[in-house]
Amino acid sequence: MIQDDACLAGDWRMLGRGHAENLVPMIAALPERGRADLIAVSLGPGSFTGVRVGLAAARALGLAWGVPVVGYPTLALVAAMARDQAGAQAVSVAMTGGHGEWFVARYADDGSILEETRSLRPEAAVADTRGLVAGSQAAALVGAAGTGHALDLWPDARAFPALPAFELRSDITPIYGRAPDAKVSASKV
Repeated sequence: MIQDDACLAGDWRMLGRGHAENLVPMIAALPERGRADLIAVSLGPGSFTGVRVGLAAARALGLAWGVPVVGYPTLALVAAMARDQAGAQAVSVAMTGGHGEWFVARYADDGSILEETRSLRPEAAVADTRGLVAGSQAAALVGAAGTGHALDLWPDARAFPALPAFELRSDITPIYGRAPDAKVSASKV
């Protein structure tokens, strides 16, 4: 729960599974059962189920409480957390993706996007490595590249005040980071 750029209350958990079972009780444990004047939700990329559960909960609470809901890219939050810790500088973000790939993006020292989120095989991500690298795969990426400085960070919404305001979006469509694996089957005539 954020007020005047200060985190009044919050919880953070590393979940592999159980997003749906854990999220609403975590919100209910906040002061005033989490009720707020604005709801901000991560748009992803991330766990397919986790992103969908978060968006569904945010939309439902926004509707029930009659408050606006905004979204933000997960990698932009990680970049903001890195700049908050290491100072204003360009930062690459490397997070675990699906199918052995990493979600990668690059941000300027003011938080603006330099390279959009992509889902890359680790060996392809190495080519763009330089300077500060943050995220769950930062150490692996810096190690493979042999250059850069790694900050091992996971997205934490309690760091929301560090996120540049221009990253907030009223369109709360999920960011998947890669094309879907499912293929539409051809109709049989």
